[in-house]
Amino acid sequence: MPATTSPVLHPRVREVTERIRTRSRDPRAAYLERMAGQAGGEPARRRLSCTNLAHGFAASTAPDKQALRELRWPNLGIVTAYNDMLSAHQPFERFPGLIRAAARDAGATAQVAGGVPAMCDGITQGQPGMELSLFSRDVIAMSTGVALSHGMFDAALCLGVCDKIVPGLLIGALAFGQLPAVFVPAGPMPSGLPNKDKARIRQLFAEGKVGREALLESEAGSYHSAGTCTFYGTANSNQMLMEVMGLHLPGSAFVPPNTPLRDALTAAATRRAAQITALGPEYLPLSKVLDERSIVNAVVGLLATGGSTNHTLHLVAIARAAGILIDWDDFSDLSEVIPLLARIYPNGGADVNHFHAAGGMGFLIGQLLEAGLLHGDAHTVSGPGLRAAAREPWLSPDGIAWRDAPAASADTAVLRPADDPFSADGGLKLLRGNLGRSVIKVSAVSSQHRIIEAPARVFDSQEAVLESFRRGELTRDVVVVVRFQGPRANGMPELHGLTPAMVSLQSKGHRVALVTDGRMSGASGAVPAAIHLTPEVASGGPLGKVRDGDLIRLDSVRGTLEALVPEELWSRRPLAALDLTASAFGAGRELFLAFRANAAPAEEGGGIC
Repeated sequence: MPATTSPVLHPRVREVTERIRTRSRDPRAAYLERMAGQAGGEPARRRLSCTNLAHGFAASTAPDKQALRELRWPNLGIVTAYNDMLSAHQPFERFPGLIRAAARDAGATAQVAGGVPAMCDGITQGQPGMELSLFSRDVIAMSTGVALSHGMFDAALCLGVCDKIVPGLLIGALAFGQLPAVFVPAGPMPSGLPNKDKARIRQLFAEGKVGREALLESEAGSYHSAGTCTFYGTANSNQMLMEVMGLHLPGSAFVPPNTPLRDALTAAATRRAAQITALGPEYLPLSKVLDERSIVNAVVGLLATGGSTNHTLHLVAIARAAGILIDWDDFSDLSEVIPLLARIYPNGGADVNHFHAAGGMGFLIGQLLEAGLLHGDAHTVSGPGLRAAAREPWLSPDGIAWRDAPAASADTAVLRPADDPFSADGGLKLLRGNLGRSVIKVSAVSSQHRIIEAPARVFDSQEAVLESFRRGELTRDVVVVVRFQGPRANGMPELHGLTPAMVSLQSKGHRVALVTDGRMSGASGAVPAAIHLTPEVASGGPLGKVRDGDLIRLDSVRGTLEALVPEELWSRRPLAALDLTASAFGAGRELFLAFRANAAPAEEGGGIC
């Protein structure tokens, strides 16, 4: 139940927030000044010429055309990531019609402002197309900017779910931060093949013990329906973040698609967007909702749920788009005091449907608020204060309504209270040493694997690692080093395809770890992986000095990552020769050469926006 008084904010949360606020003072002030200059208290389209406006409503229905012409209603811009190849985004096909109808009932109009690309890392995993994945976030941000650039809209409804799509939509929307923005999710697919069975078949396939048909049958049993994949990777981490940042309506993240409650939530999101435009008394622009408090809340939510390591890139980029500067020290320092409250695959056996049934986001947010680990005074699209997010939606006899989230978890194997966590820390660490700075997620790594010291085996590609594994060359204690995988080298593809092979080696009793300037993925699991190593090798990073046989020590307890090479030898050793021609062409990669040349380091978000 809600507390009658606000809990005292944890000192570490306050300290990190103040540090971020001080560091961000100048860029944040400049951003807010720009947004104030772009704001206006009248329908945005009033600033258009007659020719401009006529083009903007030419295809509208007669009633909408009249409303748009008379400048009497707010107009909502729908930016959609719909396509019918991605299960997570297929449900969005129905949303524009639902939104238009709800908008009319609320005294507003709505138009699809534009579409953004939505690629699937699950489909491109281990394929050349994966080298476009990270930069698709920037393309989505720019596409969102194009969609909203027409000056027709008084608020935005952003329809997206998966890995780069939500961060890209948010970065793009922040360029129009004078507008309110409500994020509208689609919901997860029903639970399929249990994750432990899926992981077992993947490992057997990697070991050559089952064939492709058995693997395909297993995968099809896991990914089987419309809706988001149910493991807790980047897509579902996105949905958690939008909720804890106050950009969703409360409790909407994990409601299944194509259900009466999901449709009611979509209509309610539309009505709320219409209420908070500059034309009414509740004006609540995105630039006001997303501030230092909501960014810190996002990091806390990520840590408390064991969320995707990809957000050590995406949250940095999102914050920078709002003039807020965060780095990996902020993640690591918060991780020391944020308890792990959820066990969702790959950090446990449950999926997001089990999490939702156990109490879901309402219970989680309520627990974190009571423990003083969230800024309860942060703004949300529902209004001031995060307490509203500790509720869950339901269909009352009078329509959609919200009630207090459960006071107790329905399954403490999946979701626990803050005073009885799975672990006392959030399981995300910053590693420092003579190889640079990297992050590691240890929430699923057992204690005996948190410190690894073993000889290096150096590779330049994911494929080369797997070929070596199949030849039996890695069946020993080994630190697998995969270099030339950063944003400037090849777009920083996920290396999730290495997981079954690495797990197989670990399960045989070998001490193994991965060290790379690339990404592992939102599904980082039981094998220790030092990822996002910065500076990357293509920018002169010291990982390029590592040679086969060098002893590498990864210590996630002390937070160190070091090549144990004598300093006099290390200082004289040259970097590996740089040859990126294999990633220059094919699958559209030639279109992204300018992105690679201008990409920021991983700790600054890894993109160009």
